Amino acid sequence: MSNEEEFELIKEFLSGKEKAFNKLVQIHQKNIYWHARRMVNNHADADEITQEVILTIYKKLKKFNFNSSLSTWIYRITHTKSLNLLKRNKFKNIFSLNDRSIQEKYSGEDIIKKLEDKEKIEKVQKMLEKLPLKQKEVFILRHFDELSYKEISLITGKSIGTLKANYFHALTKIKDMMKDEKE
Repeated sequence: MSNEEEFELIKEFLSGKEKAFNKLVQIHQKNIYWHARRMVNNHADADEITQEVILTIYKKLKKFNFNSSLSTWIYRITHTKSLNLLKRNKFKNIFSLNDRSIQEKYSGEDIIKKLEDKEKIEKVQKMLEKLPLKQKEVFILRHFDELSYKEISLITGKSIGTLKANYFHALTKIKDMMKDEKE
């Protein structure tokens, strides 16, 4: 959906049409959840953050200034709420073997494949947890969310040069961890 179409939905919502807000939520809810999930590494916390973000959007959409895309504004809210939760929990969340979303994603597949995929996901999560927070956040936004450095800069408030350096260091550390694991 284009920025203009989203801006039109915002205007409709602000004029009292609740269905326009529901459509905006449908468009962005999955991205909100998955960004939060990658940041906090826990389904329940990501789900809670998603609900908080949607509530925040509902309350503050009238303050949206149309200077950036709606998705950038939403990423910034999601990112801030995720960082706040991480600070409160001090990185203690661990990927659960009973996580329902993983089971749903792989339902019907062979149990061995599930376990192999689960193992890979756990390895990546453990590697991400070893990164400093600044590097982790840039790596997630750039690699998983596929955002440009300019978009990440708008979300985090950091310079593009700083972001590139943090991403480079994160990538180097992850490659080293993978190399160490193979040996």
